[in-house]
Amino acid sequence: MPAVFVLLWGTGFIAAKLGLPHAEPFTFLLLRFALVAAILGAMAPLFGAPWRGSWRQAGHIALTGLLVQGTYLGGVFAAIHLGISAGVSALIVGVQPILTATVVGPLLGEPVRPRQWLGLLFGFAGVVLVVARALHFDGGGVAGLALCVAALLGITIGMVYQKKFCASLDLRTGTCIQFTAAAFMMAVLSFAFEDQRIEWTGAFIVGLLWLSLVLSVGAVSLLSIMIRRAAASRVASLFYLVPPVTALMAYFAFGETLRPLALLGMAIAAAGVALVNS
Repeated sequence: MPAVFVLLWGTGFIAAKLGLPHAEPFTFLLLRFALVAAILGAMAPLFGAPWRGSWRQAGHIALTGLLVQGTYLGGVFAAIHLGISAGVSALIVGVQPILTATVVGPLLGEPVRPRQWLGLLFGFAGVVLVVARALHFDGGGVAGLALCVAALLGITIGMVYQKKFCASLDLRTGTCIQFTAAAFMMAVLSFAFEDQRIEWTGAFIVGLLWLSLVLSVGAVSLLSIMIRRAAASRVASLFYLVPPVTALMAYFAFGETLRPLALLGMAIAAAGVALVNS
């Protein structure tokens, strides 16, 4: 399950590279989230998915959607749109496993052992080496960096919050609620800051459908299952493997080069994740 999750999550950056040139970020995400919510909402009755539960529980689930989907993805997409390099955004968001580990003890009672701390540091060092070539701060400005930090806080708080308050989350109806909340968030941001410009090219449609069906339904469902079953710090450590896997995919899909430093970073990141999960 972790391996499949990392592979699917990594494809999201490839699909975003296909679709983002043809739509503004919040508009792109609005379409994606609304499509996923509609699909899950239509499928739920077919599979007898329960809608029972209190409004309080629905509120908890909706908040995780605003944090994990809306704030995280909205922040990253908007930052890249403003000119922040993919390397800088990956590096800032890459702090997430370490940040998660610092809060899981007090909030969830999940102690992080010294070997796991070492693994988290190894993982971050590996990410730095993988994205080193893409590190440049000549675009995006303070606003772009702030959006990356907001994305970092969103995914970190969202994962811990879901672990603590959404243990009974049904993957079908719960995920539908999450994406519905995130779609409303993107609608507000899109109409407030964008022109809703969309170029319905083949690349945009492929990117949108892949992100909606494979990533938002498949990868997010796996993430929810792992958050429920495993320690938050262990789940978070898997995000260290996403930049290396994405770099490999970009090498085959777009002909992007893989330098020896990046290959070394991939090995170090993999070793770090192994330490955390051993």
